[in-house]
Amino acid sequence: MRTGDPSDDDYRRVTNPGRFAVLHGAAERLLDELTEQFAVERREGKEPLGGTGELVRTVRLIPRMPAAAPLAVAFTDFPSVVLRLGRWFEDSLPGCGCDACDEPPQELVGEMRARVGALVEGGLWERVRQGMTGSWSQTRLIGPEVDESRNMLLDRREARAARRDGVAAPVQWAPWPRRSPTG
Repeated sequence: MRTGDPSDDDYRRVTNPGRFAVLHGAAERLLDELTEQFAVERREGKEPLGGTGELVRTVRLIPRMPAAAPLAVAFTDFPSVVLRLGRWFEDSLPGCGCDACDEPPQELVGEMRARVGALVEGGLWERVRQGMTGSWSQTRLIGPEVDESRNMLLDRREARAARRDGVAAPVQWAPWPRRSPTG
C-alpha cells in the first residue's frame, strides 16, 4: 500500500498493467449474464476505439425494444474495458492505470456492474443542449450505487447529425426488456 504523495515518476509508470486483466473476465461474465436475462441482440466485432482509432474487440448488446439504451464494451490490450452506455456516456476502466492513481481492480469491477445495472434498469438520461460556445451532450446515470452527470462538447458534425437524426431531444432510456422464460 502506498504511503505519502506519489512522485512524478509514479504518474508516468505502470508497474503491473496485468492486474487489470480481471476486468476482461468480469466484463465477459457480465455480458453473458445480460444476454441470458434480457431480450437483446449480441454483436461482436473489431471497431475503432475512441480517439486512438485502434481496432479492438467490441461487444454490443442492443435491446429488442428501441426505447432501451444500447451497451457497448470494448476490450483494450492495456488491459482495460471501455463502456459506452446509450449515445454519449462513455467510461474507461481503469481511468488511468498509472502507479500514482493505483485504481483497485475489484473496485473497478463493482463500478462497471453498478453503471451497467443502472442502464438496464432505465436510469440513463441523455440530451443535447445548444449553448453560446457550441452544442453539448448531457448525460445522467442514476442507480442504487451510482449517480453521475456528465457534459461533453460535441463537434459541429456530431451535433448536426444528432439534430438531423432526431436524437438531440431529451430522452430517458427505458428499462431493458427481460427475456421470456421460453426463450
